Amino acid sequence: MQYFIKKCPECSGDDLFINRDKGEIICRACGLVIEDKMVDAGQEWREFEAEGGETGRRRSGAPMTYTQFDQGLGTEVGQKADLFNLDSKDRNKFFRLRKWQYRISTAIERNLKLALAELKRVSSFLKLPKSVEEEAAMIYTQAVQRGLVRGRSMESVVAGALYAACRRHEVPRTLDELSEASNIEKKEIGRTYRFVTRELGISILPSNPADYIARFASSLKLNPETQSKAVEILDEAQHEELTSGRGPTGIAAAALYVAALMHGEKRTQREVADVAGVTEVTIRNRYKELLDKLDLERRMKEERKKGRRKKLVVNTKKGRR
Repeated sequence: MQYFIKKCPECSGDDLFINRDKGEIICRACGLVIEDKMVDAGQEWREFEAEGGETGRRRSGAPMTYTQFDQGLGTEVGQKADLFNLDSKDRNKFFRLRKWQYRISTAIERNLKLALAELKRVSSFLKLPKSVEEEAAMIYTQAVQRGLVRGRSMESVVAGALYAACRRHEVPRTLDELSEASNIEKKEIGRTYRFVTRELGISILPSNPADYIARFASSLKLNPETQSKAVEILDEAQHEELTSGRGPTGIAAAALYVAALMHGEKRTQREVADVAGVTEVTIRNRYKELLDKLDLERRMKEERKKGRRKKLVVNTKKGRR
């Protein structure tokens, strides 16, 4: 860091001393403290001694995160395993300090400590990415600070925050999956989700049915060509406004069912319904709508003819060999 003070204003001496511990610039000739609010703008490196006696320079401190009740900035008075290694006098002293540290914590901090542990458990069960977990923790923290949790169960608000974070990050997770992971009714999660997003002013776009295709196709063990065909069918359905007012999982499952039939990969409606978490009636209704509006029945016959021709050509080549 460069300092623009070159001479002492009292004695005009240029023998200046920088005391970095106190943040002062002192004149050696007359002892005048020229600057007492010196700021070190250098990097915040610290030296830590590693195993083997080697020292390494690292940045200190972990990044802030909403997945911890104190955002990772708080301190804790020892760990129980470490405190038991002390003698009885010091052990009792530090146990009292731990007790008072818990007592002076606010109700919001105690709520966050329990809720964020539940949030991590549900997130791990659903295998959600860290970005979604961080977003959900931030939404829940804001809900607690606004007093939106009062009168509602902590688990339902956690599930609603996770569902909102999944929608914002376009991670396909259904209310049924969240209900199974959190043991909260589907209707309660949806009600809490709508309330929290409305009160916090969170804008969320409608779900895109195409986001569910990859997951459903992987569970049904379908080929990539079938997945691509299902996405094409969904694009046509959106152009014809067949997806508005209908559940994204149902229309996605129906499109995947049609694409599987076109490519000769037979899957029953029951299998597709179990993977998508909808009923067979929903699959059947969406399937009929797609056939009627997009003229898919004719295209299915053409795809089957192409498949037969390919098989015929392959068998002919094998016979010649």
